[in-house]
Amino acid sequence: MSHFHSINRVPGDPILGLMDAFRADRNPAKLDLGVGVYKDAQGLTPIPRAVKLAEQRLVESETTKSYIGGHGDPLFGSLLSQLILGADSPLLAERAGATQTPGGTGALRLCADFIAHCLPGRGIWLSDPTWPIHESIFAAAGLRVGHYPYVGTDNQLQVEAMIAALSHVPKGDVVLLHACCHNPTGFDLSQADWRRVLEVVKARELLPLIDFAYQGFGDGLGPDAWAVRLFAAELPELLITSSCSKNFGLYRERTGALLVCAETADKLLDVRSQLAFIARNLWSTPPAHGAAVAASILADSELHNLWVNELETMRQRVASLRAGLVEALQPYGLNERFAHIAVQRGMFSYTGLSPTQVQRLRDEFSVYMVGSGRANMAGLDAERLDQLASAIARVCG
Repeated sequence: MSHFHSINRVPGDPILGLMDAFRADRNPAKLDLGVGVYKDAQGLTPIPRAVKLAEQRLVESETTKSYIGGHGDPLFGSLLSQLILGADSPLLAERAGATQTPGGTGALRLCADFIAHCLPGRGIWLSDPTWPIHESIFAAAGLRVGHYPYVGTDNQLQVEAMIAALSHVPKGDVVLLHACCHNPTGFDLSQADWRRVLEVVKARELLPLIDFAYQGFGDGLGPDAWAVRLFAAELPELLITSSCSKNFGLYRERTGALLVCAETADKLLDVRSQLAFIARNLWSTPPAHGAAVAASILADSELHNLWVNELETMRQRVASLRAGLVEALQPYGLNERFAHIAVQRGMFSYTGLSPTQVQRLRDEFSVYMVGSGRANMAGLDAERLDQLASAIARVCG
């Protein structure tokens, strides 16, 4: 008897499949714009100097490999909360608390199970489009998943349609919002747009879940947190998922957190007790190393300043690549068609290329990006902008 005879093979993740195809491609001029990691001009994903220095200090000072507890490293949680909400936020005293998780994905899954377990019957609403894993995470937790318009087929923000859709979301449901550097489109809401969304959230009594995976890659650490801090100041309750993968370069260390803002100190304790209970059944305790590194950087003025400067260099480099690509498309008469690339924020861009054009880029020019036309702008380097512009012009001709 075979216990496994009825089990079928699940198709592989398309982005991971792109990685495999890129590795197998023997074209020396190939370009990887698919995988969501920052790359420098040499095509490498470097370890920031601040991280290396923090690790060296930890190796010398660390005295144990014991577990760090259900909520993770308390110093990490405290300092990350300050980074997100602002060091002067009154919520930090007793109304906000962070639970450390294995990356931002772990924070989202903890949040999904929390909603399913503690807020039964609530649905969750995602932007269309959104990061594909959002859908599978919340569906796996048994939640009802809905969608609101965000970017249309014309590759433009649909703010009016978004507001109209959210105005009809059932009262009490959860709405997932991207704090900045929207994945996969790169289109962010303006401050005026955020205020309109906030009014709908209040009117419909919705619970916002703000996914904050790219702090520092949009307009800077503080400006990127503007909407998060607005919602935290105006609402009694808020869920925030945070990742240290991109801004600290701690991808494989799986360092993230779920930050909860509650109406009272007692209610925060209630919620955190539930999160610890759920986390115990998911991963027991989170990994310690990445959180210790991030905490060391945030707690030390020298390391903190070094990290801020390194992150700002990465942010400016990506913004420069965006502008450079649009400029490189000008000789082909395509700079206006792709002008949106320069105003998008973060690592990702919805280029507006069709699936057929994306496939041609891959087959004819060894340029790899997601089938939807999403490109990781951080996968470029300034010396190859003309190469990419020429390839885009060929498939658009």
